[in-house]
Amino acid sequence: MKSQVMGVWHYRHFILSSIRNEFRSRFIRSRLGGLWMIIHPLAQAAIFALVLSQVMAARLPGMAGDKFAYAVYLLSGILAWSLFSEVIGRCVTLFIDNGNLLKKIAFPRISLPLIVAGSALVNNLLLFLAIIVVFGVLGHVPGIQIAWVPLLMLLTLALGLGVGILLGVFNVFIRDVGQVVPVALQLGFWFTPIIYPPNVVPEALRPIMNLNPMAMVVQSFHKALLFNTSPEFVSLGVVLLVTFALLGMALSVFRRAGAEMADVL
Repeated sequence: MKSQVMGVWHYRHFILSSIRNEFRSRFIRSRLGGLWMIIHPLAQAAIFALVLSQVMAARLPGMAGDKFAYAVYLLSGILAWSLFSEVIGRCVTLFIDNGNLLKKIAFPRISLPLIVAGSALVNNLLLFLAIIVVFGVLGHVPGIQIAWVPLLMLLTLALGLGVGILLGVFNVFIRDVGQVVPVALQLGFWFTPIIYPPNVVPEALRPIMNLNPMAMVVQSFHKALLFNTSPEFVSLGVVLLVTFALLGMALSVFRRAGAEMADVL
């Protein structure tokens, strides 16, 4: 563990420059550039808001009289889910896509998921700024509880990274993992209260939904950005423990499988 931390520190300039170069290369010939990272999730939220706002708006506790509350609710949830799903989606094929690099160049391999994490965090920060602008247009001004959002982003990032590294390592040895993950992410999206409030879920299913760490995270985003209340600390504490456990497991599996991964790739 100590050697991984020292390796990351020595290669910090490589990691930062890779994040910058990745950002540039993705949009170098695009007229709208980085705006596409914002347009996609905003368009998704707009579609759901147009289709479901009349049905779901009245189900939001204490928000029945606010016609834009559902749009704010959607955007808050999508902000959290987009970060989580981007990190996992990119980590799954990360080691396979960089197989030649891993075999030919000696560098701390943990740098690769860190580059993904840094790039996803920049994307999410830009989306967060865009969402704040949209909130302003809709007449919604978040309160002081918005200060929780950066911490919630870091928690979401760490959770996604723990899951993503594990799946990325497994995908090197069992390529079916890469086919299953997009389906699992779709199921996860619908099993997380992003487009619907938790109170519409049948009571018998709520304990099952609460086993999903992202359900707790997304509800914390809703509290901070829409309801202007603090997150539930007990629930977030459980998510934090799960995140640490997943990250520890992911780093352990990654370190143990490192040499074998190079042979398989």
